[in-house]
Amino acid sequence: MSDRLLPAVIAVVALMPVSSAGAQTERVTFDEAVRRAIERHPTVGEASQAILRAQALLDQSKSVFRPLLYGNAGTVILDAARGFDGNITQPRTQSAFNATLSYPILAASQWAAKNQAADQVAIARISAQETRRQVALTAAQSYLAVIAAQRQREIALRNLDTARALEEYARARLEAGKGSRLNQLRSTQERAAAEVELDLAELFVRRGQEALGVSIFADGPVDAEGDPELQPAALPSDDTWLMQRPEVRLSTAQMQAADRVVRDAWKSWLPTGTASFTPQYVTPAGFFEPAKTWRAVFQFQIPIYDATLGPAKRVKIADLETSRLRLDGVKVQVRAELRLAQESVTWTEQIVAASRLSAESATEALRISEIAYRAGATTNIEVVQAQQTARNAEILFAVAEDRLRQARLDLLLALGQFPQ
Repeated sequence: MSDRLLPAVIAVVALMPVSSAGAQTERVTFDEAVRRAIERHPTVGEASQAILRAQALLDQSKSVFRPLLYGNAGTVILDAARGFDGNITQPRTQSAFNATLSYPILAASQWAAKNQAADQVAIARISAQETRRQVALTAAQSYLAVIAAQRQREIALRNLDTARALEEYARARLEAGKGSRLNQLRSTQERAAAEVELDLAELFVRRGQEALGVSIFADGPVDAEGDPELQPAALPSDDTWLMQRPEVRLSTAQMQAADRVVRDAWKSWLPTGTASFTPQYVTPAGFFEPAKTWRAVFQFQIPIYDATLGPAKRVKIADLETSRLRLDGVKVQVRAELRLAQESVTWTEQIVAASRLSAESATEALRISEIAYRAGATTNIEVVQAQQTARNAEILFAVAEDRLRQARLDLLLALGQFPQ
């Protein structure tokens, strides 16, 4: 289940007014709802921005492989020219122009940072896939909630039609002097209760439509159009399906990135070297400073003692071990989710078959009770009881079908096959 996104949707919907029944409601299929949620939801956009940020950091780390060029210009004004024996060594006003081109000829730790930044780009992309999965799951659950509410509305509507027919029959018998006031009152009570149930079912449908509209980032309520096809492509025969789960890929990528950081830690002890070339033009030239000069510098820095490198490596090792433990925990969790999803589908299919038989039998019993009542063989008490039993059986059947759709969705999630 989507523990992060679904409560937010419910909280938003709880503050929304119920739309009028006559308002035009947009209808979408299951696949379209999932697609629109992924395309429009702001959370997915935030994840895309995280990818761009990681890519920018990668480009920044690649600058170590490019030269650095910058220029300087300046003017020095003295109170008076400097010199001796009539020679001017430093003019009163002198301008200098130079440019420096530098390149790191040895920078092992910075070169390693490039690969580490590339790992973060891969992690950001996998995180975006996990975000899309959560958004798609919220949209799918909202869609299935609308389908379930529609089934309850259909049951309530059939129940109301039956109650109205019985009320009309009881009223006709009472007017004809063949019925009783008690039977007529029972029929009226059942009809009124059925109207209340239908109104509640309509309310739940509208609430579900609002939740679906929020989950796909629509401007208003959205209705579900048709049952979704929720069948897994194939059940796994080995552990290759694990890498289809975004959370497994994410934990694996984080562990591999931490492992690279640990393996690159020794490069911090390597010397760093920089080569630079600086041409300069001075005007007017001085006695000791010609107009045109240049300078080349080769500089190496060797770490002899740095008390921070040892503790920093231990921190990196601790991060690596933490990521490995996290990956092991995620694998155990997803395997358990797959086993539970497979068992849930198997058991729920049996429950649906049994509840279907129960509903069909209760409906047939109601039909027979109505025939017997119209023939005068029974009172409407038996009809009311049969009607309540049939309604409860239909509700149980609808709930079982909804649980089966949810179980099949959970199986697709466990196999990493949702969204496509």
